[in-house]
Amino acid sequence: MGKMKIGIGIGEIAGSPATIDDLVGQVKQAEADGFDSAWFAQIFGVDAIMACALAGRETSRIELGTAVVPTYPRHPTAMATQALTANAACRGRFALGIGLSHQLVIEGMLGLSFAKPFTHMREYVSVLRPLLEQGSASFSGSEFRVNANVSVTGATPPPLLVAALAPKMLALAGTEAAGTITWMTGPRTLREHTIPSISEAAAKAGRPAPRVVCGLPIAVCDDAAGAREKAGRAFSVYGMLPSYRAMMDREGVEGPAQLAIVGDEAAVRGQLDALQSIGVTDFLAAPFPADGDARASIARTRALLVDLVRAR
Repeated sequence: MGKMKIGIGIGEIAGSPATIDDLVGQVKQAEADGFDSAWFAQIFGVDAIMACALAGRETSRIELGTAVVPTYPRHPTAMATQALTANAACRGRFALGIGLSHQLVIEGMLGLSFAKPFTHMREYVSVLRPLLEQGSASFSGSEFRVNANVSVTGATPPPLLVAALAPKMLALAGTEAAGTITWMTGPRTLREHTIPSISEAAAKAGRPAPRVVCGLPIAVCDDAAGAREKAGRAFSVYGMLPSYRAMMDREGVEGPAQLAIVGDEAAVRGQLDALQSIGVTDFLAAPFPADGDARASIARTRALLVDLVRAR
C-alpha cells in the first residue's frame, strides 16, 4: 500500500473566505510546505474550478482539486469545458470533484428538482465522462439528451472524482470515475462500507483501484474534549443534512464532534495512520481552531501536517 497523500483545504474549506490573491497565496504556501494537493469547495462564494485554474498558473507541482462542484446548476457540457480549461491552465494538475449537493440547496434555493438524484448523476456522468475523455458525447436519457462536442486546445482529461456516500453512488463512482471524495464519513464506515463498495465496483469494471479522498475536520490540541465540542458547533449543519446524517448513523456517532480528528501530535498521527491502513488514498485536511488563539491553533495543526508530508 502506498503512502496516503495529504491535501489541505483552501478558502471556504478552511473556514477562511478570502480574496483571489489570498486564495492563490494559500495554494502557493501549500505547495511550498510540501502538501500533495489543495482543494476548493464550491459553496456560495468563489468559483472553485476558476480558482484552481488561477492557482495552477502560479504553481508547478501541487494538485488542484474541487471538493466538490454541484452538478445540478451546470450542464455537463459547461462542466466539461470548464474542467478541461482548468486542467490546461494547471498543466495537467487539476482534479474534478463533482457531487449532488443537497435537496435543501437544489430545490429550496435553486428551484430545481431533486426527485431522482441517482438517475441525475448516472446520466450526468454518462455525458460528462466522454466529453472529458473523447471530446464528444451522444446520450439520450430521461434527464439529459445531449449530442455535443467540446475541444480545448492543449487540454488533457482531468481525473473525475464523484462524491459518493450511499451504495449505488459508490458503485457508480467505482465504475465510471477515478474515485470518490467523502466528507463527514468516519473510519469504520470507510473501512466497512465506502472502500469495499467502490473498490469492488472498480474491479468489476476493470478499472484501476479507485482514489478515496477522505475529508475531515482536524485539530492538533491539548484538550481533545474541548476541541470536539468546538467541532460540534462549527460543523453542526452537517449533522442535519440527510446524506451526511446517514453516514453518521452508520458510524454510530451523534454528530460531527465525534468525527473530527483531534488530540495531541501523537494522537493525530495515530488517527491518520489508521486512515491509511484501511485504504484511504488521500486525506483532505480541514483545520479548525481548537485551543485558545485561533491562529496559533491552526498553525500547530498545519505544522504537524507539514512534518508528515516532508517526512516521506
